[in-house]
Amino acid sequence: MSGSQAVRMRPGRVPATRRAVRRQVRPTLRGALFLAVGVAVFITAWAYDIRDLLFLGSVLLLVPLLSLGYVLVHPLRVAVARTFRPGTVSAGLPVTVAVQVRNLASVSLPGLRWRDVAAGGISVPAVQPLPVLGPARRGRGPGSDTASVSYQVRPLRRGVYAVGPLMLGRADPFGLAYSEWPAGAPHDLTVTPTVSPLPGSGVSITRGEGSRHERIRHLNNDSDELIAREYRPGDPMRRVNWPATARHGEIMIRQEEQRSHPEARVVLDTARGGRAEGREHDAEFERAVELTASIAVHLIDAGFRLDVVELGPSQLAPGQLRAAGTLVPRDPDAGRRGGLHGDDPVSFTGPEGALALVDALAQIAPQDHVAHPDGENGPGDARRNAAAFGRQIPTFAVLIDLDDADAAALAALRGLCQPAVAFVFDTLRGTVLERLAEAGWQCVPVTAATPVDAAWARVGQDRAEAR
Repeated sequence: MSGSQAVRMRPGRVPATRRAVRRQVRPTLRGALFLAVGVAVFITAWAYDIRDLLFLGSVLLLVPLLSLGYVLVHPLRVAVARTFRPGTVSAGLPVTVAVQVRNLASVSLPGLRWRDVAAGGISVPAVQPLPVLGPARRGRGPGSDTASVSYQVRPLRRGVYAVGPLMLGRADPFGLAYSEWPAGAPHDLTVTPTVSPLPGSGVSITRGEGSRHERIRHLNNDSDELIAREYRPGDPMRRVNWPATARHGEIMIRQEEQRSHPEARVVLDTARGGRAEGREHDAEFERAVELTASIAVHLIDAGFRLDVVELGPSQLAPGQLRAAGTLVPRDPDAGRRGGLHGDDPVSFTGPEGALALVDALAQIAPQDHVAHPDGENGPGDARRNAAAFGRQIPTFAVLIDLDDADAAALAALRGLCQPAVAFVFDTLRGTVLERLAEAGWQCVPVTAATPVDAAWARVGQDRAEAR
């Protein structure tokens, strides 16, 4: 991600986008000493009526004040561009921030210093000198009027971090005063949750026990292998697949029926449930997001079309538009009830869908349910909402702390999940865990310290033991 903006920095003017980062003007240590000595000399001269000392004290006071005025009113005209490499980074991995500063004035700018500003969680380097910027080269590309600097950061937590504006500083010729101006606009650095590679082909967990979707999941690009099956009495000879017949040594028939992507579902517990206010960024939720991202990418890469269900108000669904481009009139509470109480899931497929989902998960956070009138979310409502999900598909739920309404909805959804796997954190209430197990969910215990790949491997182990 990159961007640039030209700004003219003058006294009393700070761009509106820079309200949180203001111009700073201060005396240097040398300037502060001048002022302190000047005040002492001036007071002494005034008290003892020593005119020579009075003149000296006035000079010591006046020079730092003139220096402050110099750095305050001397304008800078620069354009700043910032680029992240890569544009999106996973938590814990390094990203390079490259900043380009170009002089737009007709005079050179020596002696500038720079530092970047970033949101909490991003450590930026201390103040550093900026190479001399020559006079602006009108109508020509970057040259002596441009300086490039870069630094590396390693964000440890997912999120979207504002980096910038760049702070440019300069001192007066005597080194008595220093000022800083914000230059350029802040840019967002997207830090996605860590996606761990998971073992298996993508269908090993979903194979069998009522799931009929793995029969159309093939990774071989050889069309003869994709659509060939054994000959059955009554098959017309015109459908014989001769290349496949030669390879297999028996008559193989070309299947011509339409195939579609297999489907799967992931349920993420984004509702606060029994959690206390202010625990949006606890370790369990961060691990739950990482687990969700890893499972989702694993299934999408294996060819599944993935439906993501949020237990809290929707944070992934884009605005619904008509074909004509106008907004569809809808219930004002739509998108706020939660995915098990009437809100539609969001679907992702293909490499672009995997990237879009991981980017969206960078910003997801626990949310409160919208208030419902009394009588809603009873057993009948849970069954009706579950029925809206349609047919039976593999489902993986990542659960932190459910309230009774969400527990009832998941129990009702069990009949449309095969297999039905719930990764349950140790923060889940025992009564809720028992309810899910009684409904037929395979409950896999995890903690904030459980590695993602270990949790996924546990699913296959438990299913093998169950057989």
